[in-house]
Amino acid sequence: MTTTTVQGDPGQPPRAPAQRPDVRRRELAEFLRSRRERISPEQVGLARGSRRRTPGLRREEVAHLSSVGVTWYTWLEQARDIKVSPQVLDALARALLLDPVERAHLFALAGGVDPDPTTPCPQVTPALRGMLEQLEPFPAAVQNSRYDLLAYNSTYGVLMRDLDVLPPEDRNCLWLAFTDDAWRAALVDRANAQRAMAARFRASMAEHLGDPAWKALLARLRGASEEFRAAWDRHEVDTNTGYRKSFDNAVVGRLNLEQTPLWLGPKAGPVLLGYVPVDEETKERLGRLETYARDLRARRAQPHGARPARAYAEL
Repeated sequence: MTTTTVQGDPGQPPRAPAQRPDVRRRELAEFLRSRRERISPEQVGLARGSRRRTPGLRREEVAHLSSVGVTWYTWLEQARDIKVSPQVLDALARALLLDPVERAHLFALAGGVDPDPTTPCPQVTPALRGMLEQLEPFPAAVQNSRYDLLAYNSTYGVLMRDLDVLPPEDRNCLWLAFTDDAWRAALVDRANAQRAMAARFRASMAEHLGDPAWKALLARLRGASEEFRAAWDRHEVDTNTGYRKSFDNAVVGRLNLEQTPLWLGPKAGPVLLGYVPVDEETKERLGRLETYARDLRARRAQPHGARPARAYAEL
């Protein structure tokens, strides 16, 4: 029997293919439906309304959040024979708030290769990681234009909060600045920093308006933070607050730093951010912070039950 294969992209779909679904497509359809039904509208920033009968999200809401056609998404849940691009799978995974295990399962069922930005970046070479370590005790990190943290040294890993305990998908400076209590507490001028970050994100997104990963991050932020919605709705772009930064670190106290960006390619690509102390007190405190960070990582690498890392007061 001849079948028609439809490429998965937004827009008006062609005539629906008609054939019996195979096991993999049935599993994909059931998985998508189960994930959709467990998410409340409030979790993704949507109003519930008074006439909602469907548990969780409606199909058209998932289609809207992931920027695909409603009919096309419906075909997915009907196990039709359509192929899905990795970019669309990425958008669906974000819209459905999948955790890393669920995300991997989605791509396995759809036969796609995961383009997750938390996978190794080609610019983050072993040599670059070695450079980050050599900058200790000065904090340093590699970040892309979407604010994803691609790599960081041990001091940066505890500069504003303990990054190593976060899932990779949450290691995003913009997300943390608007949603993470520990990160927010470390920002000395939080309101100004948040406004500037939202403005730079809007400026950078102009070149990525059709990118599902960018749109998914925007939807996630708008759904999670009223402060972000207010900053985003100002429509400001590329506000520059300078490179002098101050942080209230939970371990050693106030740190006054000068930020230096070193671009690893075109300016829209990844950048290495280094932080140099601007006074002797900060320099001394960074030394103590590096000691704490290295001790923390060493303790975590030991077998379960080993002596915990030293308390903050001991530093």
